[in-house]
This record gives sequence, C-alpha cells and structure tokens, in this order.
Amino acid sequence: MTVLTPDTDRRPRTADTLVRALEEVAPLVHRPGSDRYAALTRTLNLAVAVRPLAVVEAAGPADVSATVRLAAAFGVPVGVQSTGHGATEEMAGAVLVHTGSLDEVTVHADERWARVGAGVRWQTVLDAAAPHGLGAICGSSPDVGVVGLLTGGGVGPLVRSHGLSADYVRAFEVVTGDGVARRVTATDEPDLFWGLRGGKGTLGIVTAVELDLVELPTFYGGTVIYDGDDAAAVVRTWSAWSTLLPQEGTTSVAVMRLPDLEIVPPPLRGRTAVALRFAWVGDPVVGEELLRAMRAVATPILDDVAVLPYAAVGAVHKDAVEPMPLHEASMLLEDFDLDVADRFLELVGPQAPCPLALVEVRQLGGRLRTGDDCAFAHRDAPFQVFAAGIAIPEIAQAVIGATATLQQGLAPWARDGGMPNFTVSAGRAWAERVFTPAVVDRLAALSRAHDPAGVLLAARGVRA
Repeated sequence: MTVLTPDTDRRPRTADTLVRALEEVAPLVHRPGSDRYAALTRTLNLAVAVRPLAVVEAAGPADVSATVRLAAAFGVPVGVQSTGHGATEEMAGAVLVHTGSLDEVTVHADERWARVGAGVRWQTVLDAAAPHGLGAICGSSPDVGVVGLLTGGGVGPLVRSHGLSADYVRAFEVVTGDGVARRVTATDEPDLFWGLRGGKGTLGIVTAVELDLVELPTFYGGTVIYDGDDAAAVVRTWSAWSTLLPQEGTTSVAVMRLPDLEIVPPPLRGRTAVALRFAWVGDPVVGEELLRAMRAVATPILDDVAVLPYAAVGAVHKDAVEPMPLHEASMLLEDFDLDVADRFLELVGPQAPCPLALVEVRQLGGRLRTGDDCAFAHRDAPFQVFAAGIAIPEIAQAVIGATATLQQGLAPWARDGGMPNFTVSAGRAWAERVFTPAVVDRLAALSRAHDPAGVLLAARGVRA
C-alpha cells in the first residue's frame, strides 16, 4: 500500500480513489481545504492538529459501517472525533469519522435512564434530566462529549460517592472494525461490553449509549480559592482532611498560576492561587460542617460552595472551555501524606519556578473501587495528579520540562498506570500506561475477533 500523505496536492492515486469511493457511499464527506473539514478537525487543544485524508460526517450508524468497510478494503485506518476533546495524534493517512451530528437525547424519566447520541455533550444530558430530579454521573467538565468520557471510564466530581461514569452504561450501539453495527449490553455481547467501558475506542465507534440516571436534584459543592501565599497551609491541611472525608464527599486541591486575561475572574487575574474543589451528596448541613475545617485554614479569595442544582456540577472544577494550546501530564500516587504534600509544594508551590498553569491532586477511592469489572484498569488508585501548561512557543519547552520535573519529583510515591482520559500519548505507549498486561491481552483478542483488518486507529496500541 502506498504511503498516504494528506497535506499535499500530489497525494497518491489510492488516496483520491478512496475519498471518491467514500463520497459515493456517505452523503457528507469533506476534503482538506474545505471550511467544513477545518471545522470538524478542530480540537480543543490547539497544540494537537488533526489532518486526516478526509472527514466523514456521520448521519447514522450506516455511514459509519460503510466508512469502516471501505477503509478496511483500502488498508487505511479510521479514527473518530466528536467534540474535539482528547485529541492525541494527527490521524495522518487515516479517515476521520465525525459523530457530532448524532445528537439525540431522550430521557425516560419513569424508568430513570436516557438514550444519548455520540455527538452529545454532558451538559445537554444534565439539562434534559434536571426537570425530573435526575442526574447523569459525568466528568468534571460538562462540556466534553458523553461517549468519549464513558469509553475512558469517566472519573468525575462525584467519583467517590457514585463511582465511574461507565458504571451507569446500560447499552452501547457501536460499529466494530468489521463494519457490523451492534447493540452491546452486559448480557448481549458481554465481552464487548467489558471492553467498551474503559477501552477508549479500541473496539469500535460508538454511535449511541443508554445510561442509567440517578435521583440527584441538588448537591452541596463548589470551589474555595485561597491566595498562593496560603498554599502550604491549605495543601498540608487537605492532605490530612481528605483522608477523613466520608465517601459522600469527593475533593481535590490545585495550585493555579492564572493569566491576566478577561476569561479569569478579576480577583484571580495574574496571580497564583490554590483551589479546593468539593462535592458532597449527603446532608448539606453535614457537608458544611466538614468543610469548616478547610475554610478556617486561611481567608478565601472566593468561596462559592453552596447547595446547587446538580445540572450546575461544572461549578466544582470550573474547567476552561475555550480552545488553547496545552501540554498535559498525569500520574497516579499511592499516598498524599505530609511528606508528599511538602514535596508537592517544593515542586509547584508559589516559591517554585514552575510555569504550569494548573497542578491538581484528586482524591479517589470510595465507590471508584467497586463496580462491575471492565477494561478500566486502575480502580484501586488512591490519588491522581494532573498537570497542564499553556504551550505557547515562548514557554512550551519550559512547560514540558516542568511536567517531567513534577513526575520525577513525585516518583517515590507514584504507582504504575494512568487513566485513559488523562493520558495523552497514543499507540503502544498509551496502552501500556493505562492498561494492565492482562487487559491489553484481552482487548487485543477482542480487537482481532471484531476488527480482522485492524482498521480502527485506536486499537493499534493493544494490537502492537
């Protein structure tokens, strides 16, 4: 097969033949240079450019099946994108299936479940469920796509009280690498059901999911933000306080170096701050009493923790939604006691020469450790560290170096592994990081059974 190079007008004939064939079987195929191609290949991380041979804008499972079969016949891999979150590679030489138009949301309130298309973001589901007093267990940012989060497991602001988002999946509608559209449940195709929850696209292109909803009209939560000068007191106290928190509460602490930009609230612009994130699903009076110890550590700059409608759960982490160039890294920790907290402060505290915009420590445990067996491989991790820096050219190398320094500095307390939605590499390196060897082997066997041509781009890591 001739190597395909999509960024030139002198592409091999095989590439043009494939694109013409796609145009015959799918109604919406976009070539490089068109406005729609540019829009559908846009990512939220501007440091990652996606440049496939063509984009198939899927109107339904039939378009996905036809694309996968045709690409397999040409020996060309297929990638998938919906909202543009989580992009890790260029997809050069591949066809991109874009599922953003699959935007169905149907709430079955009496039975407490919802059917959700692959192009839907979590906020849309939250808003649809809220009038019924119901909620969907989502990630920290309701702006991300439902399917992308679920296939990576889904660690959100209620992970200790409610577990993985993927634990609430009733069914997937998916096109596997052989082009077959399937309905997958715990009883119908249970092996695929195991692998689709946490396997992050290695086994198919999901077109819709059915999700259990929970009775959750409100919760007690939000963010308490302190000045950077109080970082030592806040982080050291949090390291002990978090271990005493019942599983009805989920929390994280983050050191933030905020730019002097209009997207940042005025009291925080251009300063270093420490954010305490807190979500409590028990009695709000108890939650307020528990939080009193952290509120007493220092005088907050901002404190918006209150009883909120669950549809406003994005207020806990306040994740940015604007596209920007980012360099991200994450790791798992066995502990976050005072020794780890002090080392963390040495590495990223206000006195450290650290260019990272955010470094967060998230407490895990609780119901994350339970739930049905699935491809998500690190349910027992106690803590996660996530770091992000703005990768503009002037500081990009410093940001990359800072994440490496952070990982090296915390290495004595690190544990092997990573979480699929927070690990930004691709291929074999990604698979070996986020899965155990046993999970890799099982996913590889399932991939070969349902994708004999190896057409799915996301499966390369487990099949290598």
